[in-house]
Amino acid sequence: MDKTSDKANRKGRKTSQRGTTPPRLSRLRQPAELTVDDWQRELRRQYGREQRFGFENLGDDPVFSEFAVYNPDSRRRYRVVIRGDQPGDNRCSCPDFSTNDLGTCKHIEFTLAQIGTRPDGRQALAAGFQGAFSELFLDYAGQRRVRLRPGCDLLPAAYELFDRDAGWQLPSERFVDLPAFIDRVRAAGHDLRCDDDALAFIAELRDRDIRQQALAAAYPLGSDSPELGALLKVGLYPYQRQGALFAARSGRVLIGDEMGLGKTVQAIAAMEIFARHFGAERVLVVCPTSLKHQWQREIARFSERQAMVIGGLRAVRQARYAQPDFCKITNYETLSRDLDLIQAWAPDVVVVDEAQRIKNWNTIAARALKQIDSPYAVVLTG
Repeated sequence: MDKTSDKANRKGRKTSQRGTTPPRLSRLRQPAELTVDDWQRELRRQYGREQRFGFENLGDDPVFSEFAVYNPDSRRRYRVVIRGDQPGDNRCSCPDFSTNDLGTCKHIEFTLAQIGTRPDGRQALAAGFQGAFSELFLDYAGQRRVRLRPGCDLLPAAYELFDRDAGWQLPSERFVDLPAFIDRVRAAGHDLRCDDDALAFIAELRDRDIRQQALAAAYPLGSDSPELGALLKVGLYPYQRQGALFAARSGRVLIGDEMGLGKTVQAIAAMEIFARHFGAERVLVVCPTSLKHQWQREIARFSERQAMVIGGLRAVRQARYAQPDFCKITNYETLSRDLDLIQAWAPDVVVVDEAQRIKNWNTIAARALKQIDSPYAVVLTG
C-alpha cells in the first residue's frame, strides 16, 4: 500500500523518533559542535524528513521490515531495510548509501521519520530489534565491517566466530571459516539470512588477497622488477611502473597525475597486467570523442593488443561490439544509447579517461557509467 500523504509528511517534518526537529542546517557551513560525519548525517536526516517520497512496507513487521522507497518525480525506487535508529543499523540500495561511509542516507531517514510519526514506531525503535532469524550484513558506517545480528537461538554458536565486543564483527582472519559456519547453523534449522553486500565484500577482499599474492610472485621486486619494465613495447618511468602496479593490486583505482605525466601509458600497462595474470579479455575505454583515435594509436604503439573505435550508426556500433577485439573505445555521449550493448559484451576492465568531465554524477553519461559492472576499473583525471 502506498503510504505517501501530505499529512504524514507534515507530521514527519515536525517530529520523529529522535524528537523535535532541530534548527535547519546549512549545506555549506559545518556547525562547530558537529564532526563532518555528524554534519553530513544530520543533513540527510533533515533532507529526508522534507521529502514527498512514496514508501511501501514489503514485509510483515510494521517497523523492522523491508520497505520500497520511491521518488514520484524521478521514478527511482530503492530498497530500504530498517533494523534500528543508529548509523549502520539500516541499509539502502541507493548509490549514496554505498559510498558515503555514513551508515545512512535520505531514504533511510525518510523511512525512519515516517515510522517515528507513530508512538508504537518510536517505542519499537527505542527497544531495538531482536528477531528469531539472524542476519549477516555489511556495516557501511565508517570503515566497512561484516557484522552479525544474531537471532534468539543462535547466540552460543555466534560466540565462536564473531567478536561480540566489536558489535558482532566478523574479523577478516575468520572469513575463511564463514562458509562452514553458515552450513552448520542452517543444517541445525536456524534461519540465517546473508546480505548480498556482505558476501560480495568478503569475496572482494578474498580476490584482492589472491591478486596481491599473484602479483608478488610475478613481480618480486615490486615496481623495480625487470618483468614489469618489459611489460610494454617501450620502457616505463619508475612512477609509471608504480602507478600500473598499484592499479593492478587495487583492482579499482583513480590515477590523478598532472597532464603530461603519462596516465594513458599507466592505464595501458594496467590493462596488460590484468590480461596476463587475471584473464582479462575485454577492455572498455570511455573518453571524450576527440581522444578516441588517439587512444587507439597509443594502445597500438605501447602494446600488442588490438583496439576498435566504436562509432557510426547503431547497427554499425552493434556489429563492432560483436567483433573479438581486446579493447573497445567509446565516448561519453554514446554510453547511455549503447548501455545494453556494453552490458552484453561484459567488459572485464573499464578505463575512464578525463573523468572530471562527468564530475556531476547526475548526468546521463554518469548514470550510464555507474551501470557498467566490471571486475576492474581505472579512472584517469587531472
